[in-house]
Amino acid sequence: MSKENRYDADIHQENTDETGADVKEETARTGAGTQENVGTEGSAGHSDQKSDSLTDKRPEESKTGRSEDTEDGPKEDAKAQSADVRKKKKGAPMKGRSRKRRRRGKRNRQNRQKKKIGKKAWIITGCIIGGLAVVYLGVAAFFLSHFLINTTINGKDFSGKTAEDVEEYLKEQVKGYQLTLVEQGGVTDVITGSEISLEYKENSDVEDALEEQNQLLWIAAFFSRSSTDITIEVEYDEAALEEKIQSVQAVTAEQVEPVSAHPEFDGNSYVVAPEVYGTAVDMEVFVSKIREHITAFRPQLDMAAEGCYVMPAYTSASPEVQEACDTMNQYMAASITYPMTEDVVVDKSLISTWLSYDENMQVTFDETAVREWMREFGSKYDTVGKTRSVTSPTGETAEVSGGTYGWSVDEDTETKNLIESIKNGEVAEREPVYNQTAASHSAQDWGTTYIEVDISDQHMWYIVDGSVAMESDVVTGLPDGDRDTPTGVYSILYTERDSTLKGEIDPATGRPSYETPVDFWMPFTWQGHGFHDATWQSSFGGSRFRTNGSHGCVNMPYDKASQLFEMISSGTPVIVHG
Repeated sequence: MSKENRYDADIHQENTDETGADVKEETARTGAGTQENVGTEGSAGHSDQKSDSLTDKRPEESKTGRSEDTEDGPKEDAKAQSADVRKKKKGAPMKGRSRKRRRRGKRNRQNRQKKKIGKKAWIITGCIIGGLAVVYLGVAAFFLSHFLINTTINGKDFSGKTAEDVEEYLKEQVKGYQLTLVEQGGVTDVITGSEISLEYKENSDVEDALEEQNQLLWIAAFFSRSSTDITIEVEYDEAALEEKIQSVQAVTAEQVEPVSAHPEFDGNSYVVAPEVYGTAVDMEVFVSKIREHITAFRPQLDMAAEGCYVMPAYTSASPEVQEACDTMNQYMAASITYPMTEDVVVDKSLISTWLSYDENMQVTFDETAVREWMREFGSKYDTVGKTRSVTSPTGETAEVSGGTYGWSVDEDTETKNLIESIKNGEVAEREPVYNQTAASHSAQDWGTTYIEVDISDQHMWYIVDGSVAMESDVVTGLPDGDRDTPTGVYSILYTERDSTLKGEIDPATGRPSYETPVDFWMPFTWQGHGFHDATWQSSFGGSRFRTNGSHGCVNMPYDKASQLFEMISSGTPVIVHG
């Protein structure tokens, strides 16, 4: 055999051995392959064995051929080489299929292992859940006879306690029980159970509270609190308790009522005045708290902390008080100045007196008070009908009162205006609204231009800017009580030429008592008093008016009446004194 043939044979043998070994190894790992795989492996092995047998025979034939040195020798060698090449090509696919089988087997093993692990996990989880359920129900069974965690009864923690434990505690509280009352100023009083014959009475409330709890929700009790108020039935001497209450020092002391925080004017604005606590006891609350503490066997009652004193309705922290201050200060922003003989200012110092608040801290602006102030304002600055002093050109001074001339404030209209200005926080200087006005706010409100008539001297002057512009003797009304010329301060109502003066109607005739034509008519009252020419008078001045006086008018010489008519106009002040 040639070297090349031997090399091919060795390679073929190695492939055959590897294939058989792979099959055996795969079979051993999987425990046993499928029947189809086993058959395939067997066939492959049988084929390999045949190849090996043929290979083994070929060297012998080769040797024989060469010794005989026949012509067929070279042909046989070529056939042997061709067979070796075919075997090599056939061995490669066989090896690839073997690798695929190995990978598939590995995956199968991994899948089987995962299934086993999953089953184990479910079994373990089920066991844990079952164990926890048993424990949970066991704890729930425990709380059938015990109170849940975080359970308080009448303010005391009874977590995990039985109804018997609660009953025993309540009974123990009665023995030697005493209630200490802590009052203002550190004063204390004590009410003992023996003083009021205190006894505990059993009832079903504790058992009922235990039955009402939901044991299956015991775990939730760790995260929340359950408070139960149990009616503890106790017996005590009502009369004895009432006597003890009435002897408490806080009750026997002077009962000073508290003062709530409230708006207070500090001279500039409204600020919150702090509350003042009193000593007055709220007996209804006090008695209720005492009974409550005794029933719950509480050892101490702090009267202030429990609200046993009459408390202020509002404190400095109450928003209602600050809101009231804010509202009042909005009114206080207003400032109205009236320029009279001196400035009259309505500002916060006055407005503050018109503001108030009720028990609910609702602000009230007293419009009635504003109206009353305006009435006083008008009374002070109205001059109509008031007594004034006048100094004649002769230097004599006379008092004059009455008449229709002067200042008169329209109080109703100006009150409305002022209220509106204050509500709007207005700042302004203005004249009040007047029914009528005068020339000046001085004492002589007629100013420096006016007509003056002196009845006693039977003389008149027309003064312009303080100086006499014209003057004349006159005849005034007959001083008989019916035809007197009225005194007072008036003003010229109008001027008229060629007028007929008429007297009152005579009931007997139904006609005016007189009808007198005049050329210059200057009335100063609506009752028919005025200046006019009187050509029928033979003289003027002196005492003629006492016998030949007019019906109340001021008779003037024709030329003087004409002169005055040309100098005056309606509104000119007229002062008549006498």
